[in-house]
Amino acid sequence: MKTEPLPLLIPKFAQREEKIAFKYKDEVDWKSISWSLYQKDIYKFAIFLLEKKIGKNKKVALISNTRYEWCVIDFAIMSVHGISIPIYQNSTPEEMKTILNHSEAELLILENSTSLKAWSRIKHSCPHIKNVVMIEQVPPADKEINSIEKILSTPLTSDECKKIEKLISEVKINDLATIVYTSGTTGAPKGVMLTHEQIVSEVTEAFATCGISSDDLSLTFLPFAHVLGRIESWAHCYFGHTIAFAESIDKIKSNLVEINPTLIFAVPRIFEKVYTFVVSSLENNKYKAKAFHWALHVGKKVCKAYRENQRISAKDLLAYEVAKKLILKKVKLAFGNRLRFCVSGGAAINRTISEFFEVCGVLILEGYGLTETTAAICVNTPYNYKFGSVGLPIGDVQLKIAEDGEILVKSKKVMVGYYNNPEATQEALENGWFKTGDIGEILPGGDLKITDRKKDLIKTANGKYVAPQKLEGILKLNPFIGHALIHGDQKKYIIALISLEKEKVIAWCKENQIETSDWKSVIHHQLLVENIRKTIVNINAELASHESIKKYLIIEDEFTVENGSLTPSLKVKRKVLDAKYKQLIDSLYD
Repeated sequence: MKTEPLPLLIPKFAQREEKIAFKYKDEVDWKSISWSLYQKDIYKFAIFLLEKKIGKNKKVALISNTRYEWCVIDFAIMSVHGISIPIYQNSTPEEMKTILNHSEAELLILENSTSLKAWSRIKHSCPHIKNVVMIEQVPPADKEINSIEKILSTPLTSDECKKIEKLISEVKINDLATIVYTSGTTGAPKGVMLTHEQIVSEVTEAFATCGISSDDLSLTFLPFAHVLGRIESWAHCYFGHTIAFAESIDKIKSNLVEINPTLIFAVPRIFEKVYTFVVSSLENNKYKAKAFHWALHVGKKVCKAYRENQRISAKDLLAYEVAKKLILKKVKLAFGNRLRFCVSGGAAINRTISEFFEVCGVLILEGYGLTETTAAICVNTPYNYKFGSVGLPIGDVQLKIAEDGEILVKSKKVMVGYYNNPEATQEALENGWFKTGDIGEILPGGDLKITDRKKDLIKTANGKYVAPQKLEGILKLNPFIGHALIHGDQKKYIIALISLEKEKVIAWCKENQIETSDWKSVIHHQLLVENIRKTIVNINAELASHESIKKYLIIEDEFTVENGSLTPSLKVKRKVLDAKYKQLIDSLYD
């Protein structure tokens, strides 16, 4: 493919008429949207943008969950040479205000009454916003807010189509397309500037590596404010496959069966929840547990032999076939019966989980990238994958490891810089090499292995380094543990604060006739405390002495995005939690 901006494909959407562009569910049934309707809606919204004086380098902010209108708006902005500013729907009003003012966005898209309520609290502090559009029904009292339903129901003339197509033809590869604000685990968000060149480089190389075609169907539930979700949307434009929008995270289980996808893009937490559900369902039935563990043992042995091109005995092959048909197939069927593979990104996935799903017939391909690299720069593929690594570099990506272990990247996929932040840009880019902030190593075969975030690495008082994400990931394999915070920098030993999966714990309490009205009593219940204790003991048995968790506390709070403990991509906000729980942390070192 020529290195042409993605919007240049929009006028050709009508040629894909035999294919379905999108699927979504209304209250009862799944509905389809054609490529020609998608094209017309993009043109209609682009005309609206021009009427509101949105053109070259003008910025439009979107505060919405993932949905069809998100895609329409995104490509309409590109078509008129504007710049999109995605904002997470669950951002706090203060976070919204910071991004809106820093980006100088002039038009704001709100999804629903929730985002409208947040906007009403900050609108007097956001002087750049001149127009507001609402995706869902506009309240009668808000007469100044534009309705997207009205915009998309307006007839489109042939002259308007020609006008937009002329603008699209003038989009240049080096034009700025979007500013994506990082969610920031350690500080204020920074606006990552991405041009059409970065987008095209990522889409054509990363997704082509995985063998995606127009015949694929993906079920999407990643937020499009996250760069991995956004790339999924952009790749859809290029490859012409079908995207189905999940109703919600809570309904993914039923949506998977109904849609029967061939592809899934997700963050590790989705797979962790399925894994812990399976594990916890076996706890009260020792016979089922014994059979399942036998099936996993056999499956791991055979799958490992396949990966390493080793000989497999007929006995093991037969045992694995029996295990799949009688025991393991239920896990695979939860994802439908057409799934080719899943792509996991946004954070590291525990190897135990990847191997578990492989044995069950669900291949999870881990990749690695950042917002600053337009998502993936390395990825495992269906044809070449290694658990414990994030795969080989993609396309033009060059990697090297700095003296302190930091991963450095050079590629067309690397951002232009941080918007209105020359100091941060200069710090991140040196002689064309982007400093990722991650520690890792290049394996003998060229695959990249990630250790942890450079800023997150713990150096104990004895000078030993500990990767907290590794320990936190292992702890979360316990179905009752939602999240954990590992601490120990400049201390003699490692400690952990453990936040429980409240919904799971309450369900377990009901099964065991344990009163749940007093949450503080629940978290100190003898059976639960003993369960967590055994988990810590078992984990420590597999760790080096300096990594082992010497003390821990089960805390009352859940770590959530809403209470500021997690980023929108479900990563622990360490600085926030270290400050919030300073007294508890200090008490574990007394």
